[in-house]
Amino acid sequence: MCPPADDKSKGANGADDTLAPDFDQLAQNMGRLMEEAGKVTAAYLKPLERGEAKTGAADEVSEMVKTIGRVAERWVSDPRRIIEAQASLTTDFMTLWSNTLKRAGGEDAPAVAEPDKRDARFADPDWSAHPMFDFIKQAYLIGSRWAETMVDKAEDLDPHTREKARFYVKQIASALSPSNFVATNPELLRETLRQNGENLVRGMKMLAEDIEAGKGELKIRQSDARAFEVGVNIATTPGKVVYRNEIMELIQYAPATEKVFKRPLLIVPPWINKFYILDLNAEKSFIRWCVAQGLTVFCISWVNPDERHAAKDFESYMREGIFAALDAIEQATGEKKVTTIGYCVGGTLLGVTLAYMAATRDKRIESATFFTTQVDFSKAGELSVFVDEDQIKSVEEQMAQRGYLDGSRMAGAFNMLRPNDLIWSYAVNNYLKGKLPTAFDLLYWNSDSTRMPAANHSFYLRSCYLENRLSRGEMRIAGKPLDLKAVTIPIYNLAAREDHIAPAQSVFIGSQRFGGPVDYVMAGSGHIAGVINPPSKMKYQYWTGGPLSGSFEEWTKSATEHPGSWWPHWIEWIKAQAPKQVPAREPGSGKLTPLEDAPGSYVKIRV
Repeated sequence: MCPPADDKSKGANGADDTLAPDFDQLAQNMGRLMEEAGKVTAAYLKPLERGEAKTGAADEVSEMVKTIGRVAERWVSDPRRIIEAQASLTTDFMTLWSNTLKRAGGEDAPAVAEPDKRDARFADPDWSAHPMFDFIKQAYLIGSRWAETMVDKAEDLDPHTREKARFYVKQIASALSPSNFVATNPELLRETLRQNGENLVRGMKMLAEDIEAGKGELKIRQSDARAFEVGVNIATTPGKVVYRNEIMELIQYAPATEKVFKRPLLIVPPWINKFYILDLNAEKSFIRWCVAQGLTVFCISWVNPDERHAAKDFESYMREGIFAALDAIEQATGEKKVTTIGYCVGGTLLGVTLAYMAATRDKRIESATFFTTQVDFSKAGELSVFVDEDQIKSVEEQMAQRGYLDGSRMAGAFNMLRPNDLIWSYAVNNYLKGKLPTAFDLLYWNSDSTRMPAANHSFYLRSCYLENRLSRGEMRIAGKPLDLKAVTIPIYNLAAREDHIAPAQSVFIGSQRFGGPVDYVMAGSGHIAGVINPPSKMKYQYWTGGPLSGSFEEWTKSATEHPGSWWPHWIEWIKAQAPKQVPAREPGSGKLTPLEDAPGSYVKIRV
C-alpha cells in the first residue's frame, strides 16, 4: 500500500514551503510524457494488428453492465423508492457542503463520512487537513457507500446476482477513487510538482512495458522481478527431481537429519499457482521446515500447460499426478504407505482422489492434511461471483480456442478480490509516482501466473463451484461414484480466518463431509499468510478443539486460541500417527535415478 507522504519541503520555521515547479522542465517532461503515451498506444495495438490479442475482456465488461443493469431495473420499477434513495444521497451531500463551508470559515464541523482506519489510500494528512481534499474524499465515500446500499436494498434480486453486483460495484468504486488521480490526490499532486512531472514520464514508460509484457493487456508489476530467480534465491531447498511425466515433476528433498520418519510425505500443491509458495526462502519455507523435522518430503511440481494438455482433466491429474507420485515414492523409498498434504485446488483434487481410493479400496494414503481447501462449495466465497452458466460457457469458449485458460485470467480474478491492495495501490505507485515496486518474494510468486487445461478447468468450475457434486455424492471419476463419507483416514483440515478464496466456514462445512476423524484448525490471517506462518515469526494465532457438529459460529465460540504458528501443532499430529523412524533417505538412493536438481524445469516455464 502507498505510505503516507512525508516529502513536503519545510521552511526555516518548520512550516510547509510548497515550491513552484520549474516550468521549463515541466514543459519538457510533458512532451516526453506524450512520447511515452504513444508507446503505450503502440504496445496496446501491436497484438491487435498481429491477431494475437487476448479475448475475454469484452465478455467481462458485458457481464458487469448486465449485472448492474438488473439492480437498476429493480429501483426504476418503483419510482417512490428511487426518489427516497436520491433524497438520502442529496441530504448527505448538502450536509457535506454545509460542513465544508463552516470549515472554510474557521469553524469545526464533524465529518459526514470517514474512511476505514485500515484504508491506506487516505493516509496522507492533507486528505483531512485541506478542506478541498477532505471534501473530495468524503464525497467519494458518500457516493461509493450509497451505491453499495443500492445493491443491498434492491428488492427481488436473486442472491447470486446480488453478490455479483456487490463485487462489480466494489471494482468500480475502487477504480474511481480520487486517490488514483493526480489532480485529486494531494500526495501525487505535491510529488508531481516537486519532480516537474518526471514521475509521470517514468510511470508512462513502465505502463508501456507492462502492456507489452501482457501482450496487449495491462500486467501490473507487483514486485521487482529482477530481484528473484527460481532456484537461485527462491525455491532453494536442496533436492532432486526423481520423476517426470507430461503433467508433473516429482521432487524428493534431501534429508537434514540422520533419521527420518518411516512414512513419507507427499505434497499436492495447486496448479492455479506454482508450488514454491511452500518454499519461498529458507526463513519462510514450509518444505524446508518439514525436512528439518525429519520428514521425507516429496512435492509435485505441475507443468504450466499449453495446447498439448487441453484434454487433461481431473482424472488425468489424479492418475498422472497423485497416483504416479505414489508409485514413484514406493520406488524411491520402498514405502507403499504415505501421508499427504493438499493445498487449495490441490486439496480438492486430493479429496476427490481419496474418495476414489475408498471406492476402489486403495489404502496407500494413510492420512491427509488440507490447507485452505474446499470439498463442499455451498459457501464458496467471493470467487463464486465468476461462476454461473453464462460465465462458464464464455470461459469454455475462450479455452476452446487455445486448449487452456490464459494465466492472466485467473491472476486478474484473484487480484480483483482485493482491488485496492493488489491493483490500484500498484497502479498509483508505478504509473503515477513512477516508482518501481519493492522486491517482495510473495508478490513475485503471485505474479508468476499459470495456465489451466481446458478439460480440467471446465470440470472444476462445473462439478465443484456450479453443481457442488463432490459433497452431494454425485461426482463420478472413471465411472465410480464418489462418497466422502467413505473416506475414514485421519484428516487435519486447516482453514484461515480471513480467507476470501476458501472461507473458513466453507472449510468447516467440508470437514463434516468426511467419514473419519477430522481435526479442524483455523489459522489467523488469509489464504496465504495463514498457511505460510513459520514458528520463528510468532505471528497471528490459531484455534483448535471446537466440536465439528453444529454450526461454524458454535465452533468458534468453544475453540481454544493459541498464539503463533500452527506448524508445531501439525507436526505433533503427524508424529503421533506414525512415530517409527528409519535412516535418512537421500534422493537417488532407491530405484529412481535423479533427473535434475530441484526445483526442476516445469516450475520455470512462465506465461
